[in-house]
Amino acid sequence: MPKINMPKVSREGPAKSFSKNIITALLILMILAGIYSILTDEFKKPEQISLSQLVSEINIGKISEIKVQGDELKIKFLDGSYKSSRKETGEALSQTLANYGVSPKELNKISLSIENPSGFMFWLGALLPFLIPLIIIIWFFWMATRQMKNSSLQAFSFGKSRARVIVPEDKKEKITFKDVAGVYEAKEELMEIVEFLRNPKKFLDIGARIPKGVLLMGAPGTGKTLLARAVAGEAGVPFFHISGSEFVEMFVGVGASRVRDLFKVAKKAAPAIIFVDEIDAVGRHRGVGAGGGHDEREQTLNQILVELDGFEPNEKVIVMAATNRPDVLDSALLRPGRFDRRVILDLPDLNDREQILKIHSQKKPLENDVNLRVVAERTPGFSGADLQNLMNEGAILAARQGRKKISQDDMICSIEKVMLGPERKSHLLSSEEKKIASYHEAGHALVSSVLPNADPVQKVSVVSRGRAAGYTLKLPAEERHLYSKKHFLDELAVSLAGYAAEKLIFNDLTTGAADDLFHASDVARALITRYGMSDKIGPVAFGVKNEMAFPGREFGMEKNYSEEMAKEIDNEIKKFMKEANKRAEDVLVKHREILGVIAKQLMEKETIEKKEFNKLLADHGINLKQEMKHA
Repeated sequence: MPKINMPKVSREGPAKSFSKNIITALLILMILAGIYSILTDEFKKPEQISLSQLVSEINIGKISEIKVQGDELKIKFLDGSYKSSRKETGEALSQTLANYGVSPKELNKISLSIENPSGFMFWLGALLPFLIPLIIIIWFFWMATRQMKNSSLQAFSFGKSRARVIVPEDKKEKITFKDVAGVYEAKEELMEIVEFLRNPKKFLDIGARIPKGVLLMGAPGTGKTLLARAVAGEAGVPFFHISGSEFVEMFVGVGASRVRDLFKVAKKAAPAIIFVDEIDAVGRHRGVGAGGGHDEREQTLNQILVELDGFEPNEKVIVMAATNRPDVLDSALLRPGRFDRRVILDLPDLNDREQILKIHSQKKPLENDVNLRVVAERTPGFSGADLQNLMNEGAILAARQGRKKISQDDMICSIEKVMLGPERKSHLLSSEEKKIASYHEAGHALVSSVLPNADPVQKVSVVSRGRAAGYTLKLPAEERHLYSKKHFLDELAVSLAGYAAEKLIFNDLTTGAADDLFHASDVARALITRYGMSDKIGPVAFGVKNEMAFPGREFGMEKNYSEEMAKEIDNEIKKFMKEANKRAEDVLVKHREILGVIAKQLMEKETIEKKEFNKLLADHGINLKQEMKHA
């Protein structure tokens, strides 16, 4: 396989690089200063004494050794100290001392030695104070020149691709299909790509043309990037990973240049996979108002289209891209011959969630009581990323409490933390607010338990989490893919049950029902404008097909209904809301005694779990679901 030469781009900013150089210079300066201090201590001259004083010291027997270096005398005393002196030039030391009256007997007690003078240490000590600043100045200019050289090289490599490469030999980064749980249909669809990359000749010999582009579409966190890496891992080919936003720069033409360079490098490494994450950053509709007039983005998109068209079947390079906004992509990207293979990744179902939890729990020690099936049942609507986060939060919770293994309670607490946010222990409600919140949540829970098509209650709490002062956790009894009108109407009543309970008990309303009203209004509007569930308006859909449609398209298009129809829609929404509120009020009035019991329990315990809640209802002699079904 050819060697992949990717441009090396420094990830350090100018400020960080400059700071790093300054710190290095200071460290070197400190080291040199220390060396200089040691050397100057060594070269420090001892105290100078006269010859007469030297003679006196010899006569009283205080000197043990004298070293002669030219005319310099290095004198060592019996106490270990050193002093220096000078003898007469041209005279021997013994003759000089004899002239000053030192007896031969005292002189014999002293060790005399003659050393040839060395000029190296002398000159080193003399020049070092001048050399150190000079060396530092030269080093500083050398670093500055090198920095300027790197900057000029980066200017030339500005248009180079910045894709990260995962090679097949990298076992640490390698991912295969066994590391991706669920998405069975998507994996089957992508096995064709894997087989083509493994053995392209089998397809080319029969005249088959593998899709040039594969578009992975799905909600955030469903594993699009992970699945693309798994395709590369299964096929054993290089994986070029780049984000769509990395193509777009301030300067026009840079993005197109990086696209050309990326495809050029990938072709040299073929067979290979190019993966463009969040392709909607450059692949949006061209020329449609807001977000569509960016010349650099459009040139980058045009270059991607050209490169896709320029592929030959034997180049064995496949482009994969991921987006959670397929509705905003330009139609030229999606036509046959470009991204003509589309793979949809849905949110995992119950079995898939259990398998994902098993994968993410492999390196985490679990208690024997952990039941991942129960955790999977309590996490409908969770994506793979949510489940990974859930396992991580459970591990963090166990570690904070000083335990070595993760328990089932840790997992259950993590579910609520991921869904609603952490407990706000500092957010304490007053007794009156706690009473209102208790009746509010009791209303939600009671109506949800009574209405036959509403989801069963798992937990009721008035402990603040995130922005909510309390919450009622409802989970479907089984996985749903289709929702009936009866289900929506019951859920509307449940959403307004807290509002109705406050009005019934306190004859007043608070801001606690604001989010419920927004949610209920959105559901009522969807019933009428998207699902055709209004008897008066009938089977007609209004507005754009996707709620997350590209705003630029919305600005440029007219409404597909008249002002009269808008008024009819508003009236129908009001009708749905009033009917739902009336149903909730009827349930609460009929079971007002039980509503008070639930609220009182919440004020005392703050939290009621599913078993305790069901027992509380059964103790009052009614199976509420069955009662409504037979009513």
